[in-house]
Amino acid sequence: MAAFRQQKAQRLGRADASRKGALDEGAAAVVQLLNGRAPFCTTSSCSGRLVLAQGGAADINSCEIQKKNCTWLMVTHETCTKDDVMTALEKATGDVVLKFEPFVLHVQCQKLQDAQLLSVAIESGFRNSGITVGRGGKIVMAVRSTHCLEVPLSHKGKLMVSEEYIEFLIRVANRKMEENTRRIDRFYKRLELALKTAISANNSPSEETEKNHSVYIHRRKRKTIQEQDVHASPKDHSEELEPEDDTESNLDIFSEIVI
Repeated sequence: MAAFRQQKAQRLGRADASRKGALDEGAAAVVQLLNGRAPFCTTSSCSGRLVLAQGGAADINSCEIQKKNCTWLMVTHETCTKDDVMTALEKATGDVVLKFEPFVLHVQCQKLQDAQLLSVAIESGFRNSGITVGRGGKIVMAVRSTHCLEVPLSHKGKLMVSEEYIEFLIRVANRKMEENTRRIDRFYKRLELALKTAISANNSPSEETEKNHSVYIHRRKRKTIQEQDVHASPKDHSEELEPEDDTESNLDIFSEIVI
C-alpha cells in the first residue's frame, strides 16, 4: 500500500506529458474523482476527439501536430462543421483519414478488487473496457468504447469524395461525439454513486459483525455467572478450573470475531 501511494504521488506530481499539455475538459471530472480516492491513480485519458490525420512523413516546416508517422491537420474535442474539415483538407498533401476516437481512460488500481469498478464503465456504455495485470502485479483498468469512426477522404492530396459526402460524415461524427459526452456524464454519475456506496459499506458494521458481537457478549455474561458460582462454592473451585472447556470457548469467541 505504501508503494502504491508513493507511485501515485510521483505520477500526479509530474508535468502533463501529453501533446496538449493539459487535461481534457470533458474528462477532468472523472479523472479528479478517481484521483481523489486512495486506491486509484489515472495514468492517461482523452475525452474523445475528431481528427483529420494525414499519413506519411510530415513537412518539417509545418506547425501541425504530429504523432509518430502521421500529421494531424485538424483535431478537436468538440463537434465540428464541414467548413472546419474543408479548410483543414486544403493543407493535405498525402492520404488523409477522418477519425472519431471516443473517450478512453487508464486507471492504475491498488488491488484487483478495486478494479471491479469496471462494471460501472461497462454499464455506462464503455463496453470495450477491460483489466490488465502486469508481471510485476501492476493492475490497470482501461475504460474504452467501440463507437469509433475512420473514413479515408483523400489520396496523395487529392480529395476522393464529394463535399456532400463529407457533410454527411460530419453529421455522423458529431452524433458520435454527442453520444460520447452522454456516456461520460453517465459514467461519472454512476462512478460517484458506486464510490459513495463503497465508503458507506466500509464504515457501517455488517450484520455478521453485529451477530458475532452479540455472541461475544452472551458468552461473556455466561462466563461471569460461572465465575460467580465458583467463588460462592469453594468446594467446587478445583472442578471448575480443571477442564479445558473455557479455553476452547475463548478460542471460539475470538475466531468468530476475526471471521
